[in-house]
Amino acid sequence: MPLVTLSDVLRPALTNRTCVVGLVTLGWEDMRAYVAAAEAEGVPVILQAGPSCRAHTPLSVLGAMFRHLGDAAGVPVVAHLDHGYTRDECRIALDCGFTSVMFDGSRSPLAQNIDDTAAIAEMAHAAGASCEGEIGFVGYAGGDTSAGTDPEQAAIFARDTGVDALAVSVGNVHLQQHPDGGLDMDRLRAIEAVTDVPLVIHGGSGVPPAQRRTLAQDTKVCKVNIGTELRMAFGDALRAAVAADPARFDRVAILRDTHDPLVAATRAVLRAFR
Repeated sequence: MPLVTLSDVLRPALTNRTCVVGLVTLGWEDMRAYVAAAEAEGVPVILQAGPSCRAHTPLSVLGAMFRHLGDAAGVPVVAHLDHGYTRDECRIALDCGFTSVMFDGSRSPLAQNIDDTAAIAEMAHAAGASCEGEIGFVGYAGGDTSAGTDPEQAAIFARDTGVDALAVSVGNVHLQQHPDGGLDMDRLRAIEAVTDVPLVIHGGSGVPPAQRRTLAQDTKVCKVNIGTELRMAFGDALRAAVAADPARFDRVAILRDTHDPLVAATRAVLRAFR
């Protein structure tokens, strides 16, 4: 089926109290496995092109890959720009067929973040696409420290930007390799109380299994991004494929052996948020 927008999948998720998973892609092998897993589970999926992916592959190529997968898929697929940092980057993504853009102005002062995000949301909506914004900075494991989202600022941001989804900082951290961080549920509840916009958790690999179920069943969090744990699953599968036959050199044959293990790992992630 044709690609859908972020709003197309998040609004029903908000009504039905479930989560759609945003899967961080790095190349064809993981994109293909993610869609296969979503089809096997019968759920929509958000394919995300983040900064490291875009540094490796041009947006025009990524857009074509996403469209190809979406057109052939039996479930809704969103083509999403993750962590766009400029208006031009978001515009190029829209021109390349992305159906959703995430503008990250979280390091900017509130007023500037609102102004920049509102302009990009207007541009996305004019193109028939969706826009995700971020208020409160989500840090990185071993890197920059998070700045938690202020609920009052979140309400203002959601009202004044017109975003379709709102990424928040509630104890979540990018690039965590183990699901033992835990979220600040009190802060999340305070944000939920003042906004009706679907909420987004970045750094979902650090969210423990019990909280994943809570997010899916009992919060306004409608999108959770997962990257690190599936990159780890792919790396494990790739090492196993190489070790199984050290003399093998055909990378297509080697990469083919990563598909089934990655599909299985992705299906487990998708089931946890249903």
